[in-house]
Amino acid sequence: MTETELVAGSARSQRFRILMMKSLLLCSILAVTVASAAPTNVLFIAVDDLRPELNCYGVTHMKSPNIDKLAASGMLFERAYCQVAVCNPSRSSVLSGTRPDTTGVLDNQHFMRPNMPNVVTLPQHFKNNGYTSLSLGKIFHHSEREPGDDPQSWSQPAWYHGEPYRHWFTKDSLDYVKNLKALPKDKQPKQLRAAPFEAADEPDASYPDAQTAEKAIETLRQLKADGKPFFLGVGFVKPHLPFTCPQKYWDLYPEDSIQLAANSKRPENAPDPAFHNNYELRSYGTVPENGKVTPKMAHNLIRGYRACVSFMDAQLGRVIDELDKLGLRENTVIVFWGDHGYHLGENGTFTKMTNFEFGTRVPLIVSTPGMKTAGQRSKALVELVDLYPTLTEVCSLPLPKHLEGTSFVPLLENPTKPWKNAAFSQYLRTGKPPYTGRSIRTERWRYTEWHDLQNKPAGIELYDELNDPQETKSVATDPANAPTVTDLAKRLKEGWKSALPAK
Repeated sequence: MTETELVAGSARSQRFRILMMKSLLLCSILAVTVASAAPTNVLFIAVDDLRPELNCYGVTHMKSPNIDKLAASGMLFERAYCQVAVCNPSRSSVLSGTRPDTTGVLDNQHFMRPNMPNVVTLPQHFKNNGYTSLSLGKIFHHSEREPGDDPQSWSQPAWYHGEPYRHWFTKDSLDYVKNLKALPKDKQPKQLRAAPFEAADEPDASYPDAQTAEKAIETLRQLKADGKPFFLGVGFVKPHLPFTCPQKYWDLYPEDSIQLAANSKRPENAPDPAFHNNYELRSYGTVPENGKVTPKMAHNLIRGYRACVSFMDAQLGRVIDELDKLGLRENTVIVFWGDHGYHLGENGTFTKMTNFEFGTRVPLIVSTPGMKTAGQRSKALVELVDLYPTLTEVCSLPLPKHLEGTSFVPLLENPTKPWKNAAFSQYLRTGKPPYTGRSIRTERWRYTEWHDLQNKPAGIELYDELNDPQETKSVATDPANAPTVTDLAKRLKEGWKSALPAK
């Protein structure tokens, strides 16, 4: 081979190498582009009866390390509100993306589909757009009358948990109930149930939420292998009554560390329809049928509630740890939310089912892939009905036209951005006669109107959340607040559309 041929061959080889390098670089760029364009998964974590009494919300006595860790990697919303402070109506609103007056669901005995047979729910919308949509634990409200957990919403039948009795008790408690039922009818107490709290020397795996976490871990592994985008709903039932969990979680809250609610009286000047007689709590054994809950029982209820929060937190940690191990976190949005608030003696009340701040305010944390505002907090007023449009926008899906919430994606980018000027909640107080209460929460005030079903007024409430955040006294009749009452009554009547953020 001549010198000229050698030079020519070398030049061709050099051009080939350059061409190959360009090709490899182009492939890398395409790979990154494809990866960045991959659909975003959703891990949708719902928690029953969880109020924002968590360490990340500034409540330092709470042991909630996994929720706190999630908050550090996402955005925590300090003022998020449910639309109805009871399970089924709240979840129906969230999952349909509409408000209670549209769903027609105002209690736990009536369901969404009969009223809205053609509504496309949040998980159904993801399923219709190519996602594997799965439900583990409590996402929709479960009922013996409504088995299947809205099958239209899911790619596979919803899975509840492995334990046949959803609120787990030890054998001793079940034997206690069995012995009560064996008594002569005239000797039986009204409540043929165990006590509303129990600490037991049992492993986590004995309890439904741990079974749900285990199923979620197994499901995440399968979803990883399948390689398809997913919407995975994981619903934990604790801290719902009864407050039953392993002893080790009770031990996190020593008996002498528990203090009763500081505002344990009914708010001054509040109308009777604002309250209930703690009937959910009174359905459990050993609870007085009438009258005040004893200090000793209140003490155990508070301790048991906190123990169940920490138990649930441990199960949450297992699920998110698995998401991390599988490398799915970098392309998954996590939303963590409580379906309504909860009273532990505040306002003279236990459980939920009120229009007070303790009944309607909820924890809400959102973590998105590559979040630039991770670890920040927002004081903006947001509502659970906003979750449907928010997740839809985060995942770049088309926005359905029927939605009655507002995407708060702009807050995920700028948590101090001016936002809604009010949040709305309501509650149907069944009884004789029944009453409807409607509440508007602004930056400073909570105003509530009660009417009977013929729209006859039955009382109003006004709380100064700046100077009386415990809502100890309604100041609706104070002449100095007359202009505020007039303004808030007008805004309550105008409704949620008048409170939307400026575009």
